[in-house]
Amino acid sequence: MSPKTYSEQALRALVEPFANPVLVLDGEGRVRVCNDGYAELLGLPRDQVEGHSFLDFVQAEERSRLAERYQRLATGSPLDGRTQLYRVTSTQGRMTEVSVQATQVQLDGGGYGLLLCCLVQTQRPLELAVAERLVDTSAGLVSARSEEAVRRVALAGLEGAGFRARLLRWEGTRLVVRDGVSPPADAHLALEALSDGRPVFGGADHAEPTHAYLPVGGPQSEVLWVAGPWVAPRHGSVLTLFAKVVGAALADVHLQADGARSRWEVEAVAEMARFVAQPVPPPPERFLARVAELLKAQAVALHLVPAPGQPPQLSHQVGLEDEGQAQGQAGVGVDVERLTAVLVTSSLRLDGGVVSSEVQGRMLETLSQGRFGSGAAARLTRGGEGVGAVQALRSKERPFDERDARLLATLAELLVTLLEQRRLRAESARQLTETRLLLDLARTTSGVLETASILDVASDFLVHLLDVSNCFILLYDEQAKVLRGAAASVAHRDLFRTVVVPLDSDDLAARVARERKPIAIEDLTRGGASTGTGLVERLGEKALLGLPLTSREELIGVVMVDDVRGPRPFGPELIDLAEATCGQLALSIANARLYESLWASYAELAATRAEMVKRERLAALGELSAIVAHEVRNPLGVIFNAVASLRRIMKPEGDAAMLLDIVGEESDRLNRMVGALLDYTRPRNPVLQNEDLPRVLQDSLEAAKAQGATERPVRISSEVEEGMPPVPMDRRLIRQALLNVAVNAIQSMPQGGQVQVKARREAYGGREQLRIDVMDQGPGIPAELLHRVFEPFFTTKAQGTGMGLAVVKRILEDHRGEIAVESVPGRGTTFIFRLPLTQPLSFP
Repeated sequence: MSPKTYSEQALRALVEPFANPVLVLDGEGRVRVCNDGYAELLGLPRDQVEGHSFLDFVQAEERSRLAERYQRLATGSPLDGRTQLYRVTSTQGRMTEVSVQATQVQLDGGGYGLLLCCLVQTQRPLELAVAERLVDTSAGLVSARSEEAVRRVALAGLEGAGFRARLLRWEGTRLVVRDGVSPPADAHLALEALSDGRPVFGGADHAEPTHAYLPVGGPQSEVLWVAGPWVAPRHGSVLTLFAKVVGAALADVHLQADGARSRWEVEAVAEMARFVAQPVPPPPERFLARVAELLKAQAVALHLVPAPGQPPQLSHQVGLEDEGQAQGQAGVGVDVERLTAVLVTSSLRLDGGVVSSEVQGRMLETLSQGRFGSGAAARLTRGGEGVGAVQALRSKERPFDERDARLLATLAELLVTLLEQRRLRAESARQLTETRLLLDLARTTSGVLETASILDVASDFLVHLLDVSNCFILLYDEQAKVLRGAAASVAHRDLFRTVVVPLDSDDLAARVARERKPIAIEDLTRGGASTGTGLVERLGEKALLGLPLTSREELIGVVMVDDVRGPRPFGPELIDLAEATCGQLALSIANARLYESLWASYAELAATRAEMVKRERLAALGELSAIVAHEVRNPLGVIFNAVASLRRIMKPEGDAAMLLDIVGEESDRLNRMVGALLDYTRPRNPVLQNEDLPRVLQDSLEAAKAQGATERPVRISSEVEEGMPPVPMDRRLIRQALLNVAVNAIQSMPQGGQVQVKARREAYGGREQLRIDVMDQGPGIPAELLHRVFEPFFTTKAQGTGMGLAVVKRILEDHRGEIAVESVPGRGTTFIFRLPLTQPLSFP
């Protein structure tokens, strides 16, 4: 150490004269002073160097060693006087090698100092500098964390070593320069380098090579184009080694990226699996939105195959709402259907995911008006069959790759699971609803024992259960061989009750009844079978399904359901459900008919019993009447003879004649009453024969007009429905009944009037009957007396016996018919005859 002590001013005076870099360090390693040469070497002003640690200006790799070395020197370790070589990096990144000669100095205040005199080494071989630069660059590649970072460091290192460099990528059909410029004219040499795995030199128009193609390899088959004065075959091994280092770095970061992406994909798929496995499966739109988020797609669309053999149709989408709205508002614009169909066909042919080709990318760009230019799609499969496709769309600046397609294919499997869960849940909910509805129908029909009520309930129930527009039920009339409209859903209940379909017709209902199996017409607009009742046109039916009602292989009727909203397929599941419901309905109808038959049997038994009691009473009354008539008519004969003799002998006048007339009239009235009583009690067995009703009416009304003549004329008219068949009746008895009622009608109008008689067919009591109305314009019968008009001996006439209507009632009951009366005081009275149109005839 020099014994001289140096102040800061002395130190400056010491270092300033030198042109080469010189600096002085204090005991803590800070730069105490430096000359302009050192500041220029670092590329910094002097004030940014002095006062700072010298370690800030040396290579990072040597900082720890030099720090420990300097600490030892400052604490008394001997100084090695030999010249040392160091590398100094300027702020511009330029690496400079210098030789350093160190001398210890004494600073004022007794501090330790070290004088460093540096000489810049300018005569190093170019090869060594380039090689060192490439080695440094290779070391820098280790810290790169992405493929782009590796490429950037490699190109920067080559440029720092004095080269011009580019990276070329082979895309299967052509070489592409990464910075977007055109490939070199001799780019075919790059393919040679890539295929042979060795450097290929170019520059045939010069004596020495001007550039070289170095195969990098890596995940994307890249070639490094290097140009510069140092490019020569003798340096090929160095350049090849650097290219391999770059390729290894690319492969390493690619592997790291793949690992990171794989971990991300596993986490993403797990998260999507948790999303799908929710207790209530989310809607497909939410799933597609998450797919768009994971793939950073601008739009995601789902196509599903409606039925085997049919083309896929767009089912759900996210990100395409703007396109659809623009098309709807402007009338032109993006056709969403065509846009989303670009990748569907190709994706359905291949397993796994597919990425759009160059042609498909251009189609996407054209159809989306520049919004999209790249797509990825994956097929949805269930049971080995393709059921649809999911696709994601992005702009052409952010193309999809194979990894995106694989991820989309995995997500497609989860989407299939989600759709299946939603289908099973919907199916379970549907089955639960149907089961509840069937239970409701069973409870309702089991509690109702009237066929009409069961059919009305079942019609409305089937509309709700099968989601149809209308339901019609026809019951089979075995005797007439026809189907009769019995019930319909509430909208057309009254309309359908008049429908009659012959069993041998071409009507769909008749075909169902004959074949005893369901028949469906999914599109009535194409023509073909119809209901034969005009309902297709009247109701605007578009689809029709007919189902037979059978119980124990016995035809009960036919159920028809329609849909007026449009053509619709009636699938096997719906037909099975409808058949199960019709089976329950047929059983309920059979039970109701059994109950009605049992009730009718009980009613018939009760009627027979009442008839027997009545006959016994009538027999007793007849016997009593015969005795009374015998005992009364003998004195009556004597009275008639006595009155006649008195009139002949006495020639009475005045009061005597009046008294004799009274005796004669009352005797005659008593005689008629006895005769009526005998008629009422006399047993009758009607002899039923098919009679011409108009002739019977004409005979009865003519006799009534002659017998019931009044002071003023009474008009009598009759009207019989056209096509009236012969009616089974006892002509004599029915004539008497009509005569009695018509005479009463005439006698109720002493001031004249009109008696109308109308005969027609009527459905009554579950069968077709003859109805005859006898209407007069008399004063009517008071309401409190209506229930007594058919009682024996009840009359409101001074000369009546009270037996006429009682006899009429008995005659109709003997014919298995009935009579009723309707009357409004002041508006006349109507007597209603009802006779069966079909009953066994009597033997002649």
